[in-house]
Amino acid sequence: MKKILIPVTNHGTLGTTDQANGTYSPELTHALHAFLEAGFEYDIASIKGGKAPIYGTDIEGDVVNDTILNNQEFQNKLNNTLPVSDVNIDDYDAVFYPGGFGLLSDLASNHDFAALSAKHYEKGGIIAAVCHGPAALLPIALSNGESLLANKSVTGFTREEEIDYGTINDVPFLLEESLARNAARYSKVQPWGEFVIEDERVITGQNPTSAHAVGAAIVKQLAK
Repeated sequence: MKKILIPVTNHGTLGTTDQANGTYSPELTHALHAFLEAGFEYDIASIKGGKAPIYGTDIEGDVVNDTILNNQEFQNKLNNTLPVSDVNIDDYDAVFYPGGFGLLSDLASNHDFAALSAKHYEKGGIIAAVCHGPAALLPIALSNGESLLANKSVTGFTREEEIDYGTINDVPFLLEESLARNAARYSKVQPWGEFVIEDERVITGQNPTSAHAVGAAIVKQLAK
């Protein structure tokens, strides 16, 4: 049975504002839908453990989002996330970072999850992320001292999408710029279009629209 580790943020606001935030629900639920359809198991973890903040739970007409949010097992896992100190990375076949602005304030600079992800990747595991999730890949350093992203092509939430969403002035840093500086190549398509890049075992998606496709790409790689 394949099992996915899903690290989520403990940070419940947009940057230093008082705007409620956390993990963006559809990016978690749509990827998770692909995992569950494939029969995979999953754990949700965070730096501190405990209840994880989430937003985007009230989107009308999103059946997948509604269905998973109403699943009791999911709620139990979200309200009782594993602290990073309790994670045994050897238990997992892939690590998936869903986005949400909260992640920019903790996972984007957290070396505990970064070390676990580096170990996982070097043992042949898959690292995946969507939207702002690729920010969590920035601190991942491999045993040779190189950044995970140094030789990888990636995508992630764009400057144009930040402007469209009205968050350009409130985010702790601009993800597109950070990825362009740190990755071998950063690519994007028009705002809000589905776009996924698979560079061997690193899988990234540009925006919420890409969440299911990232989940499907993980499933496909694990089925090989």
